[in-house]
Amino acid sequence: VAVPANRITEQSTAITPEMLPLIELAQGEIDRIIATVPGGVGNIQDIYGLSPLQDGILFHHLLATKGDPYLLVSQMAFADRGVLDRYLAAVQRVVDRHDILRTSFVWEGLSRPAQVVWRNALLEVSEVELNGSAGPGAAQLKDRFDPRQHRIDLGRAPLLRFVIAREPGSARWLLLELQHHLIGDHTTLEVMRAEVRAELEGRAHELSAPQPFRNLVAQARLGVDAKAHEAFFRGWLADIDEPSTPFGLREVRGDGSGVREAQRMLPQQLNARLRSQARRLGVSLASLCHLAWGQVVARSSGREQVVFGTVLFGRMHGGAGGDRAMGLFINTLPLRLDLDGTAAEASVLTTHARLVELLAHEHASLALAQRCSGVAAPAPLFSSLLNYRHNTAAVATATDDSLVGVEWLGGEERTNYPLTLSVEDFGEALGLTAQVAEPISADRICGYMQRALEQLSEALERAPDMPVRELDILPAEERAYLLEELNRTAAAYPSDVCIHELFEAQVRRAPDAVAVVH
Repeated sequence: VAVPANRITEQSTAITPEMLPLIELAQGEIDRIIATVPGGVGNIQDIYGLSPLQDGILFHHLLATKGDPYLLVSQMAFADRGVLDRYLAAVQRVVDRHDILRTSFVWEGLSRPAQVVWRNALLEVSEVELNGSAGPGAAQLKDRFDPRQHRIDLGRAPLLRFVIAREPGSARWLLLELQHHLIGDHTTLEVMRAEVRAELEGRAHELSAPQPFRNLVAQARLGVDAKAHEAFFRGWLADIDEPSTPFGLREVRGDGSGVREAQRMLPQQLNARLRSQARRLGVSLASLCHLAWGQVVARSSGREQVVFGTVLFGRMHGGAGGDRAMGLFINTLPLRLDLDGTAAEASVLTTHARLVELLAHEHASLALAQRCSGVAAPAPLFSSLLNYRHNTAAVATATDDSLVGVEWLGGEERTNYPLTLSVEDFGEALGLTAQVAEPISADRICGYMQRALEQLSEALERAPDMPVRELDILPAEERAYLLEELNRTAAAYPSDVCIHELFEAQVRRAPDAVAVVH
């Protein structure tokens, strides 16, 4: 895709519709946008449309009555105020480098939402006081700014908010960071931490030139056209006329509250077996994981033709430096799998081929894809998500304490889906993170996926022609519980009396009681 040049310059004194090649706006709409930016035209670097996933996330932000399912929270601790101030100054320098970190969103009074890149955007840092007798300081901060109740103004860049507080009875300072998913994904968080670290260690000169996010918007708007996307998804989804809703979880417009999380690392032997089979078949490990998750969805929804959302990396067509660009590149799109009498090995190859096909449409609109199915609105096409994440070595060390005086305290990400499974690929190890709406147990979901992966690797090694529908998802302990524990129905009774005599005796004891319910 040839990315059209940005026609707004530092010398521009006005912005007109023909200066905005990546969005169609009338002059009155542009003037409305300018009025939202401090400094007006002089502080506007660019204006363009939203990517398909940004559109969807903005929708869920507007739908939520309180809180925001796409507000990411993370926490850190600093040995003293000086270390904290140096850290915040480094973050400001990273914000100065990247367009997406200086971007606000405007939609009121417009025919379509717009994102606006500010030339200068100062970090907003709020200081609060913690109660020395109300428990750990980090927990107090997290409760006070919990995304289940707390929102941020999307019209003010950067969509990063920092809250700082001195830890009661200590010299340490705590920092809580809120970042909106509209401006970043998992990779963005990693790149941002790596760049802040480089700034703090005096290595800023080593950082490569930042990639503008407008390149991704151009790719989504000017790449594969909507008709090609529609033809592709119709071919996949036209005969799907019922939603795939594991465990009956249908609410896909939730705010993420009531969702619980569980994590586990998979046994190293299973990790090695899966990677060996992927190499043997010439497919990605992600393909095996998608097929296994498809079987979990099939068994828990009572369907063999299943659809679930898969998170696409979104950087495959980004060109040089696309893997280090900041912004929301990922996209969620439906994957259709048939968990039927097809052989396990053939199913792996089909799954891999479908994922490859999907990559050509990685910036399609999810709304368009859903309209191509036979599922009538407002029912969801799917209610579960698989997120296969490549956690590079840089990520694994992003949580260490090697920056003197800085400690990572953890973070939290959520979605509006009631069931999300993330496969954490650490290169030499595999982990699972399940987020699921109550009352379903997140740890049980991890158990089903682990069992499905064990069964799949077993089938590929020993019985590649075994029908994929026969892959079991029940761990041995749960199978024993369901079939044995719950069936311990042995009871003492007068075995010398016939059943009709027992019935007559019961009639005499309780003549008005209900005998049978059908």
